[in-house]
Amino acid sequence: MEYLQGGRPDKIVRSNNNVHRPAGPWSATVHQLLHQIRKHGFLDGPEPFGFDSEGNEVVSYIHGDVGHYPLPELAKSDEALVSAAQLLRRYHDASAFFANQLTGDETWMLPIRRPIEVICHGDYAPYNVVLDGEKAIGIIDFDTAHPAPRVWDIAYALYRWAPLTHPENQDGFGSPAEQIGRARLFCDAYRLPQSARAGVVDLVIERLRALVTFMQVEAEAGNEAFRANIDDGHHLLYLNDIENLESNKDVIQSGLFGTAASCID
Repeated sequence: MEYLQGGRPDKIVRSNNNVHRPAGPWSATVHQLLHQIRKHGFLDGPEPFGFDSEGNEVVSYIHGDVGHYPLPELAKSDEALVSAAQLLRRYHDASAFFANQLTGDETWMLPIRRPIEVICHGDYAPYNVVLDGEKAIGIIDFDTAHPAPRVWDIAYALYRWAPLTHPENQDGFGSPAEQIGRARLFCDAYRLPQSARAGVVDLVIERLRALVTFMQVEAEAGNEAFRANIDDGHHLLYLNDIENLESNKDVIQSGLFGTAASCID
């Protein structure tokens, strides 16, 4: 038995090739999603195996390295970024089938955002992507999955992978020009058309504001992990990043328009 690093220390356990994780009201819906994307050819997410005797969800373990902060150099590479964008595209394409069959009875941690195009992962960051060397090979932790447009997921992915951070954010790296270049590279690798890139920076800002609000609400509701984050001033990092994005929005937004011409199909 091995405790795995994550948002809930000493509660995520690996046993052989399975992972036991605390379940939430949304877990049954997430398992339906994981089953469906496998049926449509996406095998790079955990396979769901239901729930154990203690009520924890059980999913398969994906072998590889996860990019926890401070990020290792391999996770900062262009190859990691490009393969992560391609992996997200393949996941989105597979999830679109499930998104088109929603009944309204599903339970999600995060609110549905329209227009519904895919099931967004909701937290597509290096710490939720498994790497084999510099190549992204798997996605984990689908707790925050929810129906939304593709660009909602892409916006947060750009924040994490480019990364579009304030210079004082210790989790960030690269010059502003390098960050913008990496953001454009991610969009190109995902094959996000030029028309879909307009307003993306505004979505990054909106996504971060929603994250800060979520943290504050959860902390006030007694969530110990989020309360600790607020006490540590973790939310202030996001507020600084928001300020940086607002100050440089036009430059960043114009930098997203590159060479990609392929349309989402």
